[in-house]
Amino acid sequence: MIRRALSLALAGALACAACSKAPPETQTVSVTTIPGHGQLAEDTSVKEAPRLMLAEAYMRSYLSLFGGLAPIPAQTLARGKDGSALFDTWDGYLLTLGFPAYTLDIPRQDAPNAVMVASFERVGIALCDRALEHDWMATPPTPAAQQLIYAFTMPAGAPSQTDFAAGFDVMHRTFLGYPAALAPTDRVSRFYALYNGVVAAHTAKTRFSPAQAGWAAVCYGLVRHPEFHLY
Repeated sequence: MIRRALSLALAGALACAACSKAPPETQTVSVTTIPGHGQLAEDTSVKEAPRLMLAEAYMRSYLSLFGGLAPIPAQTLARGKDGSALFDTWDGYLLTLGFPAYTLDIPRQDAPNAVMVASFERVGIALCDRALEHDWMATPPTPAAQQLIYAFTMPAGAPSQTDFAAGFDVMHRTFLGYPAALAPTDRVSRFYALYNGVVAAHTAKTRFSPAQAGWAAVCYGLVRHPEFHLY
């Protein structure tokens, strides 16, 4: 019995000693170092088409952009008081946004469609226009800390690309969540061209000045951007 106990104790000690050793380092080998694999092409193709998220995710995003409002106050803000009919009521949009209508026995949309995308764009346009009125056209002026989308001072006169880039970066971070300088394309110059094109074409008198219409168009572009809508 004593010999058996000593054998078991010795085996346990050896096992513990083995457990205390650091695990062996894993050797990594680059695929290009394997003979015949130097010119092996990497498959970077998209394996699945971009998709829309659930309607609740977009609703939460829009409500957050409206300053964290509940749906009914956000609806009131989006509709406005000038009769421009930018927005109706949520009841008119819920089905086209993909929400289910249980009272009508209509299930949730299980796949994106053109009407759904257009409805989200309609909500986004209303957001951009009403936010511009709230941020830059309110009387008395809206404090900077309470501005929603255009949380910067609109450049006086025709902005240079550098001046435009500063304001655009604020909006880019709001909608897409990262600095415009890190975009995979030259996004600043492209949106700067969009801004200038809208300003040049804005000859009819509207409630927005040409510069305000240009910034609203920039907002339209960001709220419609695939990085905002798709994953």
